[in-house]
Amino acid sequence: MVHSPANHAYGQRTSGSNAERSRAFNRSLVLGKVREAGATGRAQIARDTGLSTQAVSNIIGDLVADGWLHEAGKRNEGRGQPAMQYTIAPCAGAALGIEIRPAAVLIALVGVDGQTLFTERVAVDTANPQTVHKLLPGLCTRALKHCAGKAGERILGAGVVMPGPFGATGLDGAPSDLPGWAQIDAQAHLEDALGLPVTIENDANAAAMAERVLGVAQGIDTFAYLYFGTGLGLGLVAGGTLQRGAFGNAGEIGHVPVLYRGALQPLEQAVSRMALQRHMHAARRSADRVEVLQDLLVEKHPALLQWLDDAAPALSQGIAIVENLLDPQTVVLGGAVPQELVEALIARTALSPRTVSNRPHRSHDRLIAGTCGRMTAPRGAAALVINTAFTPHIAAIA
Repeated sequence: MVHSPANHAYGQRTSGSNAERSRAFNRSLVLGKVREAGATGRAQIARDTGLSTQAVSNIIGDLVADGWLHEAGKRNEGRGQPAMQYTIAPCAGAALGIEIRPAAVLIALVGVDGQTLFTERVAVDTANPQTVHKLLPGLCTRALKHCAGKAGERILGAGVVMPGPFGATGLDGAPSDLPGWAQIDAQAHLEDALGLPVTIENDANAAAMAERVLGVAQGIDTFAYLYFGTGLGLGLVAGGTLQRGAFGNAGEIGHVPVLYRGALQPLEQAVSRMALQRHMHAARRSADRVEVLQDLLVEKHPALLQWLDDAAPALSQGIAIVENLLDPQTVVLGGAVPQELVEALIARTALSPRTVSNRPHRSHDRLIAGTCGRMTAPRGAAALVINTAFTPHIAAIA
């Protein structure tokens, strides 16, 4: 089962309603406007939303009393008295972001102001439902204890990310699959473990949202994010909105065939963490931790350099497919590998001239490195939950 949060259409004006029945909608609308502006006043919010100044004043009063907003001083806005400015309170709340991989569980606690308050990674022999259910309560407790007195006192919910595809598909049996999850109600299982509302998302989609909200893709409305998880995933953002597909499985780029070592093979057999680990294992070197990979890069280990040289042409083919199908402003590469490795792979990747993205006067390079690091997916999962709190939903109208 996939439960996806509502998307926010960045760059579009959303008008409020002065009807009392839409109070929850208008609260989220005002919160979103304050968050977008960083700091703003009542009059500006009224102009941006179409709400009356009195309605905005009432909503702001409630949000300040509830700890969502705080006063940030006065600023001149033309004639008249300086206007009080409001910002999101750093202690307004936080969300948990959890990534489940075949051999590890990662957790991040992210405040509504975008600050990462706590992270932890726990290795597991197998990330089956029973193991994860037993592990999550302790992880959650440690995160909240670490942040006692901070934003962690009000938890908005948990975002949980997993590698796709979701549900039974023709791609079942891939090495990146999580054992046992397709046979259960994953959302109910995770909510029972955490005691929180849970949103489940594809890991690449969550990572894309992390870069959109917190990283290198800020201000970029349409881009593709290639995510190094266990396999290789693709998060698609168009017009500021995640594109999930009919069943949440859009972006399974890792299973697209490319020419690799003289034969057509799935892209993630060449470009992914499991491909890198398999290659290094054949050279009798471990590559199961980011820290180990960093040491191998510093060492300039011949096997690692060989993998980079072999993977780059396969990656170039995958990017050409993405560019011609989706026409993104840029392609972002990142995930659960060292930043230096991402940059080394990008430096070796010769992009095809035969794509729609090869055009003059570009605003962004065709391929850029993500900046959110190995916690990109859990941070993105938390960002999805936070965005829901700041996004007005028609369903909120009684």
